[in-house]
Amino acid sequence: MIEIKPINNLNATIVVPSSKSYTNRSLITTSLAEGESKIKDPLFSDDTIYMINALSEFGVMIKRDGETLLVEGTNGKIRSPQKEIFLGNSGTAMRFLTTFAGLAPGRTVLNGDERMNERPIQDLLDGLRGLGVKAYSRYDTGSPPVVIEGGTIIGGKTTLRGGKSSQYLTSIMLCAPYAERDIEIDLVGELTSRPYIDMTIDIMREFDVHVEKDGYKRFIIRRGQRYHHREYSIEGDASNASYFFAAAAVTGGRVKITNLNPFSAQGDTHLLDILEKMGCKVIRGNDYIEVIGGKLKGITVDMNSMPDMVQTLAVISLFAEGETRITNISNLRIKETDRIKALSAELIKVGGIVEELEDGISIIPSSLHGAEIKTYNDHRMAMSFSITGLKVPGIKIDNPECVSKSFPDFFERLKGLY
Repeated sequence: MIEIKPINNLNATIVVPSSKSYTNRSLITTSLAEGESKIKDPLFSDDTIYMINALSEFGVMIKRDGETLLVEGTNGKIRSPQKEIFLGNSGTAMRFLTTFAGLAPGRTVLNGDERMNERPIQDLLDGLRGLGVKAYSRYDTGSPPVVIEGGTIIGGKTTLRGGKSSQYLTSIMLCAPYAERDIEIDLVGELTSRPYIDMTIDIMREFDVHVEKDGYKRFIIRRGQRYHHREYSIEGDASNASYFFAAAAVTGGRVKITNLNPFSAQGDTHLLDILEKMGCKVIRGNDYIEVIGGKLKGITVDMNSMPDMVQTLAVISLFAEGETRITNISNLRIKETDRIKALSAELIKVGGIVEELEDGISIIPSSLHGAEIKTYNDHRMAMSFSITGLKVPGIKIDNPECVSKSFPDFFERLKGLY
């Protein structure tokens, strides 16, 4: 348990960790590339360490040299793991490695913790079946543990439902160049978290693989393309920066993030557009972003494209005038916890007037007060509700260690605000 102390006259400059999303994507591309690549300034967190350790089981040589990872690529020729791979609650690793394991001869078993083994993955398994990959849920639940009978990805045309997670599509795209045939993926229904697909295409291009696309409905990756080794620097994480932007918003202070690309493909930078509509001032420099808090007003917003920002925005809305309605986020129910349900419970606990919607949440500020916040072992619950404590006395965060999933030293950096 940790108690957050209120802050007065906030005026701080913060450096946030590198992007988890770019780190994990670059680990896949460099592992499949030929030759040695250097990943500079990667994020070292629970999720990325699970990925690194798992890739080692596939025969990828990864060495840490200070703040750089040296990755000896396999040119797509990976080995079959000698043991079951445990991935904790890392949804990214579970999904990305399911397709990756299709290239490994023999059987691969990917397992997770209790919550991971409740999270759906059947849509990805169905999509892989259309590409000649035999992958299935061990207990026929549509969730991990996942068994992959690998050796090759035949390729061809498949359909994929994208309403639950964009990571299913990313998983196939990242490994597609190493299939026997061209891969064409047709999306069924609305694709959630679209900016993460832009991020995937961006990093594939950086490693010399081209993706053809028809909007967000059809994606084609031609056979025979290969990732090439290179030196690649990981930019700052927009998701983790959001908590410090929120700090400026709720306190009426000023926070500057110095290692964040204002023109990043990371979709979570669009939280800044929402903050401007709510009353904040945003300054975008060449290599920094600054937020200055103002009088906040409620907003109605579709957050399907950046679901990881929902908890941050929900906390900010406690300090806005009027109602905030966050919609089109039903996929939050299958994250590290049921985030809509968890948000509703904890927002009410601190004094918010909350209505849990089928695909969203409505928040009206009221008289706020201290409370012990349950985090549900969800890193984003811990970090977002910590921002409440910068304004409201008596906010205590249970199980603060859960932030190690994506931002191990979050609370140390939060102290930098004071």
